[in-house]
Amino acid sequence: MAIKERKKASRVVKGQELEVEHLTEIADVSPKQARDLLRKHGADWTKLKDEAEDLKED
Repeated sequence: MAIKERKKASRVVKGQELEVEHLTEIADVSPKQARDLLRKHGADWTKLKDEAEDLKED
């Protein structure tokens, strides 16, 4: 039986594209920034929103 190797997540998984879109809409950040935040914080929406607000201030 073959064992699947997991690749390092260099991209947001296809199912997370909806989360990227949602974050870009609610936080007014670019899709690239949204993907970076999702990789960094996962589904912690409180932290995602806080970080996105910080990005907007810069």
